[in-house]
Amino acid sequence: MDWQGQKLAEQIMQIMLLVFAVTAFVAGYVLGSFQMMVLVYACGVTLTGLITIPNWPFFNRHPLNWLDPSEAEKHPKPQVTVISKKKGSKKTIEPAHRLDPSLPTANLVTLAR
Repeated sequence: MDWQGQKLAEQIMQIMLLVFAVTAFVAGYVLGSFQMMVLVYACGVTLTGLITIPNWPFFNRHPLNWLDPSEAEKHPKPQVTVISKKKGSKKTIEPAHRLDPSLPTANLVTLAR
């Protein structure tokens, strides 16, 4: 299941559960039966599960194109270097490109411990 398929499955699930909850409440109120309300809602939850849990083909309309391993080796991950400061017990983690300007830029990460 792709990302758009997951979003679609969640939207279908939320709509169906809401519709069955309202339907179950109305049926239970009209018939004056709590048992009927629970039964209608349980059937709705089961039907919702059967529709949204399996990996149906319409959830796979936008497949992901993964990078070939040979292409991934051409673009290495940025190196991270730990710099320790003497003041207090804080440590900052900065990408290597801040230490070596010849490396490509990447997202900056600073963590305080």
